[in-house]
Amino acid sequence: MTADAPRPTIDTSRPHPARVYDWLLGGKDNYPVDEAVGEKLPPESKDAARQNRAFMQRASAWLATRGVDQFLDIGTGIPTEPNLHQIVQGIVPSARVVYTDNDPIVLRHAEALLVSRPEGMTDYIQADVRNPLEILEHARGLLDFERPIGLSLIALMHFLPDDQDPYGIVRTLVDALPSGSHLVLSHAASDLYSELAERVTAEYAKGGIQLGFRTRAGVGRFFDGLDLVEPGLVTAPEWFKDTARPEPEGSGIYTAVARIP
Repeated sequence: MTADAPRPTIDTSRPHPARVYDWLLGGKDNYPVDEAVGEKLPPESKDAARQNRAFMQRASAWLATRGVDQFLDIGTGIPTEPNLHQIVQGIVPSARVVYTDNDPIVLRHAEALLVSRPEGMTDYIQADVRNPLEILEHARGLLDFERPIGLSLIALMHFLPDDQDPYGIVRTLVDALPSGSHLVLSHAASDLYSELAERVTAEYAKGGIQLGFRTRAGVGRFFDGLDLVEPGLVTAPEWFKDTARPEPEGSGIYTAVARIP
């Protein structure tokens, strides 16, 4: 199991997106440098983190009810229950889930991600989405790439500015998946609450974290060639399938699920 590999040193001198996200969700697995970034963000950032999490839960559950029993979750973050495998294995006990993140602190908590239902499987790899081929090589040893897979990219791609080839990375991942797979993606918007987006981008930049918030059209490019599932590309509280409508609220997060033809 990859989580048994030697554990790299955690850099507590610089903030990390996974730990800032943990702070925004009210978690305790972060450091003063992460808290310092979080405290300077507008209060709406906590709402966005909560909305992201709720969207992941709804989308993953919907895919599981549709028979998808394999998931590749990249940018996992620090475990916050219910985790993806708890959601999908509650519906399909035999579901297999591979988690990936590039923050060593997530590896420290991988045991929580690896507590699978006996019928199913979970695994963890420390890797960076900027190296998609490495992730795919590992995942092929655990998932059946001849059957549909749910690819989860939650609140991840806005941490890759355009000069880091975010569209090429997602295309590499999507092209490796079989027909009938799905892409589940959420992404911070630059055009819904532009002043807030600029403030968030500036505060993260002070901590050495570059952001690439995008317009609706920019987020839509990640789904080029795919079949968007209704209701299409909408804000996080607006995406739901076969469940009660979430409470309406403002959101600066675009979300969508798309089927790979």
